Amino acid sequence: MQVVSHEILDTEAIRRDFPVLHQKVSGRDLVYFDNAATTQKPKAVIDALTGYYEGYNANIHRGIHHLAEKATGAFEATRIAIQRFLNAAHVEEIIFTYGTTDGINLVAQTYGRKFLGEGDEIIISTMEHHSNIVPWQMLCEERGCVLKVIPVDDNGDLILEEYEKLLTDRTRFVSVVYVSNALGTINPVKTIIDKAHAVGAKVLIDGAQATSHLDIDVQALDPDFFVFSAHKLYGPTGMGALYGKREVLEAMPPWRGGGEMIKEVTFEKTTYNDLPYKFEAGTPNIADVIATQYALEYVDTLGKKNIAAHENQLLAYATDALSSIDGLRLVGTAKEKISVVSFVMDGIHHQDIGVILDQQGIAVRTGHHCTQPLMRRFGIAGTTRASFAVYNTTEEIDRLVQGLHRVKKMML
Repeated sequence: MQVVSHEILDTEAIRRDFPVLHQKVSGRDLVYFDNAATTQKPKAVIDALTGYYEGYNANIHRGIHHLAEKATGAFEATRIAIQRFLNAAHVEEIIFTYGTTDGINLVAQTYGRKFLGEGDEIIISTMEHHSNIVPWQMLCEERGCVLKVIPVDDNGDLILEEYEKLLTDRTRFVSVVYVSNALGTINPVKTIIDKAHAVGAKVLIDGAQATSHLDIDVQALDPDFFVFSAHKLYGPTGMGALYGKREVLEAMPPWRGGGEMIKEVTFEKTTYNDLPYKFEAGTPNIADVIATQYALEYVDTLGKKNIAAHENQLLAYATDALSSIDGLRLVGTAKEKISVVSFVMDGIHHQDIGVILDQQGIAVRTGHHCTQPLMRRFGIAGTTRASFAVYNTTEEIDRLVQGLHRVKKMML
């Protein structure tokens, strides 16, 4: 891996760090444009996983032998790495989860159940992933809360004037996505957070799509909660983190019961552990937690600004190239976007597009992208989505364009 001068990334060197990219699909070199679903993993992350299982596999925190102490040290080093990555004030504000979905459910089931009741209002947005809709619907059904939704304009931007109208003295919680997985829109979350705090509401930010593209500073943004998944950040699946302000986390009850989250158990009463362990019951996903540190180090070595500059070039190139195809319409044209392009083609179903592209070795995502309400807002069943990462190239985008011309010839 090498970063050359002038903040220009050596893409070919970077690609050598990702073993999965060097294969053929249907006899063609793989083009992987499904990064918003999951990014590929650099060799350093893969080696960290195998290194744990081959070299020091042991349960953590409860052992005093050498392997247990080594595993515990590596496990907790990732917590410190995430604290620095998010610029959290305290390491105990970082709770390990199984991903973004798990983190949102943790907040809904703990903070929500304790502090939200009948008539309290929860605000989400039209562009939310199902993972940031369904947990709040479930809470509303159980607790009698009211769910309100920020609308989206034709470009795929949140309508902030309508958000301001939704805020009332009964608003207790706001939960919004930082970056849309379906459109690529970057939302003005600082403004959203500040306006929510002005009426006394707590705020959760879904950072699943943001962390690999944008600098994150939770002290500057000031959310009460921030969640993300490692597997969208060049890390392993089954691993994520919840950031929460310490005083808010301390006021919340635990969610899951069992080992590690306790101080003392009797048949009469259990006393719960301190942060962060109060929310980490049972044997965790040790190997994937450890490997996540290497993913963060990889991103830090490349530099977020360098990554963003590279991906913005890809986005601009792809937007121009795709716009030149007759009958293709981009869905989501906000001015502030990450490297995601969603589109529909006249007379061709998105699933057919995905199948024909796959036959040419090009991996894209098709469907509603777990954002069915957003798709309904645009009057479509789904889109074809190409999402770019640090290892992608303009030459690969040229292959996508060629592939779409082939789709048209075959289907029309």
